[in-house]
Amino acid sequence: MAKRSKGYLGGQRINPKAITGKERVSDLIDNAFLAYNAGRLREGCRLFTDRMLAADATVGMSLTGAMTPAGLGMSVIIPLMEGGFVDWIVSTGANLYHDAHFGIGLSMHRGTPFADDVELRREGVVRIYDIFLTIECCSRRTISFAKCLRCLNSNARWGQRSITTASARTCVSASACWGLKRRSVLGVAHACAVPVYTSSPGDSSIGMNLAEQALAGSDLRIDVSADVNETAAIVLEAKRKGKSGVLIVGGGSPKNFALQTEPQIQEVLGIDEKGHDYFLQITDARADTGGLSGATPGEAVSWGKIDPDKLPDAGRLLSRQHRGDALADRLRAGQPSPAPAQASLRPAHTDDGPPSGCVCRCTQEARRPCEGCSPPVVAFTDQRSGPLSSSARNEF
Repeated sequence: MAKRSKGYLGGQRINPKAITGKERVSDLIDNAFLAYNAGRLREGCRLFTDRMLAADATVGMSLTGAMTPAGLGMSVIIPLMEGGFVDWIVSTGANLYHDAHFGIGLSMHRGTPFADDVELRREGVVRIYDIFLTIECCSRRTISFAKCLRCLNSNARWGQRSITTASARTCVSASACWGLKRRSVLGVAHACAVPVYTSSPGDSSIGMNLAEQALAGSDLRIDVSADVNETAAIVLEAKRKGKSGVLIVGGGSPKNFALQTEPQIQEVLGIDEKGHDYFLQITDARADTGGLSGATPGEAVSWGKIDPDKLPDAGRLLSRQHRGDALADRLRAGQPSPAPAQASLRPAHTDDGPPSGCVCRCTQEARRPCEGCSPPVVAFTDQRSGPLSSSARNEF
C-alpha cells in the first residue's frame, strides 16, 4: 500500500520549460529557479514584487558590506530609488564614503584578490578584495568631506541624516561640474527625497573627519537620537497608513538600526504596534553562529521587530544556510505584480513653521524641506498622498 503524502506534495510540480534565450528575467525566475538557493531567490522576488511594492507599503533598505565600491550603487540602488521602490535607507558609513568617490569624479578599478599587499601599500594603492583605488583618491574625498562639514554650523548638534544630506549636495555640485549623472547614491537620494542614515557614524572615514574637526575646535556633534526618532517616525506613519517592509542587504548594524524602529515604538515609547510586515534579507551569514547578521525573520518576531501574524509568508532570508521550510506555493507563481509605488518620504517643516533651532535660510512661507538642518521634531510628506498626519510627530 502506498504511503500517504500528508499534503507534502502540494507544491508546484517541477517541470520547467527549456531555456531558449528569449526569456525575460521574470520568466527565467518563475520557470527555472525552482529549488535550492534559486528557489529562495524566487520566493524573495515574489515577496518584493507582489507585496513590498504595493502602493500602501513603505520600504526601508539597509546596506552592509562594500556595495558601492563594487558599483552596485549605480547599477542597482539608484534605479531602485528612481523607480520608487525604496523610501528610506540605512547604510554603513563606508558605503556612503566610497559612494561619494564616484559622485565627485574619482575612480575605482577592477583588480585581483591575489595581489601583493605590501607592494600595493608601497605604490599607494588600496585594496577592497578585488577592487583597487589610490590613497590619493581617499585623500581627495577627505578634503571634499572636510569642506562639506565646514559648511555646517559648528556650534550645533546635527542628526546624521543632515550630514549625509550636506554630503549629497556636495556630490550633486561636483557631478554637475564633471558632467556626470546618476553616479552617486547620495546624490540621487537627495534628488528623490529619500532620507539616508548611517547607524554607526564613528565607524568610517565620515566619523574620522568629524573627529578631526573636533580637534580643530569645532563643536559640531552628531545627534544620534534624532536619527533614532526619525526612522521610528517613518515606520509608525507607514504602519498607520499601510504596511512597512525592510529590504536588508548584508546584515550588521544597519540591519538592526532598520529593525529596531519597532522595539523603539513598542517598548520604549509604549505605542501599540506589532512589527514590520515584510522582511527580505540577502546575506551570506548563518543563523547558527548567533550573530544578528544571520538572525531569521522568526527570531526577529521574538523581539517585536516583525509582525508574528505575517509569518511565514512575509519573511525571507536568502543565505547559504537557509533551510527553506516555507513552500514556494505560498507566493503563487504567475500572480500579476501591482504597479510599483512611486513614493518617497522626505523631511518637511511642520505647520508651525521652521523647526526649532533651524540655522538655514528656510522660511515658514516656503513650506519645503530644509536641506541644511536636522529638526528635533520631524513631520513627513508622502508624495503619493500629500502631507501625512501629525499624530506620529506628536507622540514622538
